[in-house]
Amino acid sequence: MKNIVLALAIFITGISLQAQSKIGTIDAEFILGQMPEIPTVEESLKTYNLKLQEDLQVTLKKYEELIADYKSNSTTFTEEIKVEKESEILSLENDIKNFRQKASVLIQVKRNELTQPLYEKINTAMRTIVAEQKYTQIFNTSVNGLAYSDEKFDITQAVMTKLGIEMPKE
Repeated sequence: MKNIVLALAIFITGISLQAQSKIGTIDAEFILGQMPEIPTVEESLKTYNLKLQEDLQVTLKKYEELIADYKSNSTTFTEEIKVEKESEILSLENDIKNFRQKASVLIQVKRNELTQPLYEKINTAMRTIVAEQKYTQIFNTSVNGLAYSDEKFDITQAVMTKLGIEMPKE
């Protein structure tokens, strides 16, 4: 009977050991910041931002011209023309306000578009490490705000090595 209980205890212990999770962490934002493609992404964002600023300047210049024209000729305009010009000015004002509000969203969309392939590279390398080292869960420390994580379970360096990126000297 003791042998059966002992065998059963060993069997249950073996099953529970196999069912244990291996949890690791990764700092994807840190890896992204170290990727050699990032200067190109930032340059593209800078160019895109300049293009948005140029578009805004064209609209602002048109707005200023409309205001100047209205001020200098308002005494000669008929009521219909005044209403039409005022409506055009208000419409352009709204366009400018909307553009300014949307500009930051447009830049974020562009950033996401440019960094998505880089995140995919990080994800592919991470999945390789996960498979090789038999992790069951990986937490991204850059977004979930872990209170504590043992560094020996951090796979950031392994993913960087897999991507051919050197860890920066501190």
